[in-house]
Amino acid sequence: QVFCNSTLPTSIFNSTFVRPAEFYLGGFYNIPHVKYYYVFLCFVYIMTVLGNGFLLSVIYLVKTLHSPKYIIVFNLAFTDLCGSTALIPKLLDTFLLNRRYIVYEACLAHMFFVLLFGGIQSWTLVTMAYDRLIAICFPLRYHSIITTKSVVVILLCCWMFLVGIMATSAGFINRLSFCSSIEIKSFFCDHGPIYQLACNDKSYSYILATCAVRVVLVSYVCIAIALSRTISREERLRALETSVLTSYIHPNARIINSSLTFTVPSLLNPIIYSLKTEEVRNAIKKLCRRAKMRKINAK
Repeated sequence: QVFCNSTLPTSIFNSTFVRPAEFYLGGFYNIPHVKYYYVFLCFVYIMTVLGNGFLLSVIYLVKTLHSPKYIIVFNLAFTDLCGSTALIPKLLDTFLLNRRYIVYEACLAHMFFVLLFGGIQSWTLVTMAYDRLIAICFPLRYHSIITTKSVVVILLCCWMFLVGIMATSAGFINRLSFCSSIEIKSFFCDHGPIYQLACNDKSYSYILATCAVRVVLVSYVCIAIALSRTISREERLRALETSVLTSYIHPNARIINSSLTFTVPSLLNPIIYSLKTEEVRNAIKKLCRRAKMRKINAK
């Protein structure tokens, strides 16, 4: 473990708190051939930037896509792009170049942005699900319920709520003292591994983290209810066995799984929710025809 000595000048003191000058990121420790995984993450980041950047450009340039549904898709693509940019380059710099120490203030900023964009990604998908629910259940009232104004209000509320939550999380971390270990057992400055290092009262951070876990558990309960309605008993047992097995994953495997959870969805979202749809394909064809006409006119 990595420890900080409270007598060293690298620690920052005031009347109440003890803060280290730096944290140490301890993820991806002693994994054979891990550089191949970093190359994979680099590829994922490049494709994520290209895919989401292309989708943002198509939605911006084609006026037929200026609809409430594609405002949600635009927000998702923007969030995926920002979330991957907040996480992957820093991850590669930390572990590929072996720069595992991160300045205290930079660590809090890193935590804020990674968790913010991760949260907004989830709530944007919830908003997208709400849009599809209205379209399926109330098709005749869809255009009166799902308007540009209503979608913008929903997305702005998501942004403001999550910015407030993440700022509160960072504020609670900033009120903690770190007297011994400064090793964060994660691949980024994650909220849980940071506050667990504190040596003073961390109840506020614990309550906040517990509330977040309970929200996740509610989603798992919904999944369990859906599983209970499946026809095949074998499929239910297989799904439950998979959930049980995930509790016994090796710490390194768990970190790799978590990093994939943070990075791969941003790569796949534009393909799953947008680029495969007929509307977007037609918009891309329209842009191609427009580009050809410009070339012809230029000649």
